[in-house]
This record gives sequence, structure tokens and C-alpha cells, in this order.
Amino acid sequence: MMYIKNIEHEQAIRLVDQVVAQPGQIVSKTLAQNRFVSITLFAFSKGEEIGMHDSNGDAMVQVLDGTGQFTVDGKDYVLSAGESLVMPAKKPHSVYAKEGFTMLLTVVFPLEA
Repeated sequence: MMYIKNIEHEQAIRLVDQVVAQPGQIVSKTLAQNRFVSITLFAFSKGEEIGMHDSNGDAMVQVLDGTGQFTVDGKDYVLSAGESLVMPAKKPHSVYAKEGFTMLLTVVFPLEA
């Protein structure tokens, strides 16, 4: 059984090359999804955004290329390649592409009691 999907196993790859957005697009590729964790690659073209929302889990973004703006609970963070940010569970957040950028999103959900 494969727990990580949609990318080659046992082969060195560059995550940034796995998703490409054309103008006016946000492209995503799910790498893992279950009740405990979600791992998704995103490519945003300049000016695209994901509006304000929240999550039941902690969401960590890792910017792979370009620059993105993340708003968490009213505070703006501008991240470039190599930078990461944790957006805590239940806090409203949004994403805006100041320029085209690629990110890896990992969401860790709470264990059920």
C-alpha cells in the first residue's frame, strides 16, 4: 500500500517541478490525505489567492519558489523560497501570490478522542 501518492518513489525529485501554474491558475497535487495528515503541493500564478478560511489542524507552509503572502488572524507574513510558517488550527488565514510561487502545505489534524 502506498501512503504517499502522485510522485515517484525511490527516486530523487524536485518538489517545485511537480506542479506548474499557468496565468490565472492555482494548481494543486495531493501527496497524502487521511484523517491525521494532509500533504499538498500548490503552484500559484501571480495575483491568485485562496480566501480567508480556517482548519481543524495546524497548517505548515514551506515556500519552495517565489514569494507568497500569508495572512493569519489579521497579521501578514511575506515568505520567500526556503521559508516556512505554521498557521495554527482554528485561526483564520488566507494566501495571496505576490508573484508566482510554489509551496508545500502540510496539515496535521488532532487525534480523535
